[in-house]
Amino acid sequence: MLVTQPQLIDDFYKALCERQPSYVGSFYVAVKTTSIFCIATCHARKPKKENVDFYTSIDDVVKAGFRPCKVCKPLEKANEMPLMVKRAVELVKTDLTQKVKDTDLKANGITPETVRRWFNKHYGMTFQSYARMMRMNNAMKELDNGKKAIDTAFDSGYESLSGFNEAFKKMTGHSPNNEDGKTIILIDRLTTPIGPMFVCATAQGVCLIEFVDRKNLKQEFEELQQRLDGVMMAGENEHIKQAKAELAEYFAGSRQQFDLTLYTPSTAFRESVWQGLRELEYGTTTSYLQQAVKLGNEKAIRAVASANGQNRIAIVIPCHRVIGKDGSLTGYAGGLARKKWLLEHEAKFLSQ
Repeated sequence: MLVTQPQLIDDFYKALCERQPSYVGSFYVAVKTTSIFCIATCHARKPKKENVDFYTSIDDVVKAGFRPCKVCKPLEKANEMPLMVKRAVELVKTDLTQKVKDTDLKANGITPETVRRWFNKHYGMTFQSYARMMRMNNAMKELDNGKKAIDTAFDSGYESLSGFNEAFKKMTGHSPNNEDGKTIILIDRLTTPIGPMFVCATAQGVCLIEFVDRKNLKQEFEELQQRLDGVMMAGENEHIKQAKAELAEYFAGSRQQFDLTLYTPSTAFRESVWQGLRELEYGTTTSYLQQAVKLGNEKAIRAVASANGQNRIAIVIPCHRVIGKDGSLTGYAGGLARKKWLLEHEAKFLSQ
């Protein structure tokens, strides 16, 4: 929405002039003289206060007719992982058998409080919870490869087998020697030219690819866990690795179709709508009406639109290719700015 409170406008303009990183994602500044919008840390020359408007969402600033700045790249960097957080994550991944304590972070020039705040905001968990999940995922792989539970426990940084068993059961719903637990849904984060995304996968396949700032994402995670009778855990498997590789190729313009194995159990109708979306050719568009007609029921437009909105696999199940019957952009969970970017991206590489 457009910011109209004078005090808030003053605060945002001050943050813009000082390039305060803590305000990134809190507002988008629209420069009326150039028709571009930026984030708080943009290094472009600062406009005069009377020449800017402030918005709290990308969708609203795009609807107002502004385009993203090529200097600060607001679509990509508004929710980007800060360098300090990246370094903390790398510390965990470097040796998954060891705990990373606050003293370890400080020894590497990392402020624990900053990392904790970022993880609470973007993952809904503490950094230590994330690290424990990564270690447990590694332990599960070792157990699957035949390693003994007691050896896995001590090699994963636990002081006793009982402590490891308790933590394992708390995260997975079963003991290390019992496979009748909840479905493990691994979650990891990747960076794209239009913003960071979460990718989730089970052993069966990829079950979610979403932009991290999608509205109601927390509810979507809860619904996914309920439908799959699963529990989410930070980690990575072969499906997630393949998703990252194929999405990188898509954004580079070298991939037009995806070969990912998807795991998206739902109602028969929704699955038919999603399958229809997967059959849409790269660089083409359709409408809700055309989707409904293809399914044999032209009156099912609202049901089709609802099914599109329930799609959890952004880009790979390309609901961004659905536009209004008059050719206008329609709602997109990732934001209209991203939808416009994706359509232009595909049109550019299709023409080549």
